[in-house]
Amino acid sequence: MSARPATGLRAGTGHRRPAVGQYAGDRRRAWPYPRTTLGAAAAGAVAVPFLVPPYPLHQVTLVLVYVVALLGLDLVTGHGGLISLGHGAFFGVGAYTAAILLSSGAPYPVTLPAAGLVAYGLGHAFGRPAVRLSGLYLAVVTFAVAVAVPPLIRRLAPGGAMGLPVRTPGAPSFTGLDDDQWVYLLVLAVAAAAFTLMRSVIRSSLGRALVALRADAGAAELLGIHPSATRAHAFAWSAVYAGLAGCLFTWTTGFVAPESFTVTLSITLLAGIVIGGLGTVSGAVIGAVVVTFLPAPGLVSGLALVLVLAVAPHGVTGLVRRAPAFLGRRRP
Repeated sequence: MSARPATGLRAGTGHRRPAVGQYAGDRRRAWPYPRTTLGAAAAGAVAVPFLVPPYPLHQVTLVLVYVVALLGLDLVTGHGGLISLGHGAFFGVGAYTAAILLSSGAPYPVTLPAAGLVAYGLGHAFGRPAVRLSGLYLAVVTFAVAVAVPPLIRRLAPGGAMGLPVRTPGAPSFTGLDDDQWVYLLVLAVAAAAFTLMRSVIRSSLGRALVALRADAGAAELLGIHPSATRAHAFAWSAVYAGLAGCLFTWTTGFVAPESFTVTLSITLLAGIVIGGLGTVSGAVIGAVVVTFLPAPGLVSGLALVLVLAVAPHGVTGLVRRAPAFLGRRRP
């Protein structure tokens, strides 16, 4: 009588058989209808401007703007494990790039890629030396950038401390839409494209390298992954998303001022993505709601961050995902 091999290989095949219960928890926690849920969410998002009054629609549009910014921040923080407190600065650079172009008569389609390219250049130039640091040192350096950018904008940008008003996109007459509905649909289209692109980035070699570096930097280097180059590339990509979000913010509000992009914005963005849940799209959405509706961003976001980390270290998304298992354990 021969003993059964302990390799986990199914007899007669080359497939490894998982241990009993190894993936049972994963199957139980995974949502079984992701495409249906995504389709329903997309349909609901498209219907929003026809169901919501103008001011609430403006707030929902801002939520989408911050979703784009948090998708980029999550690439660095959620997947790369790096703490960045400078994304409010990239957000402001993108917003002012769009505002300056619009005030000089440039068409709206030009401002979006321009804001992304300027933010990419700044993020890459800053990220390459910054990501050689880690932990608290990286947080301090990025915090310094967030502190330094608003005074530079106030001194160098048109409008100075008074800010710069710009025109918002007007709905074409053939659409029959109001201007606020048109702006919402434009921002929604950009957010959907940003989400699709970010999924591709996460599944690419860059995303896999980031996760490997977060898990074990030494082992990742042995596999040929260059830490500083990979993190600098990811930092630049995240800056692109912040710049695009800044451009969308300009489209939505029609006004930019240095006080809108202070270090408080950077702290609130980081708090939002941690509260929502790192490494998930739903976390970016929940974090964007937090960023938009916090009554006092600096104080409240800090207190909310401490509370969430104490109660739910994986954010609201992680708490929701663990709820079925927790309730199952409490059943008699």
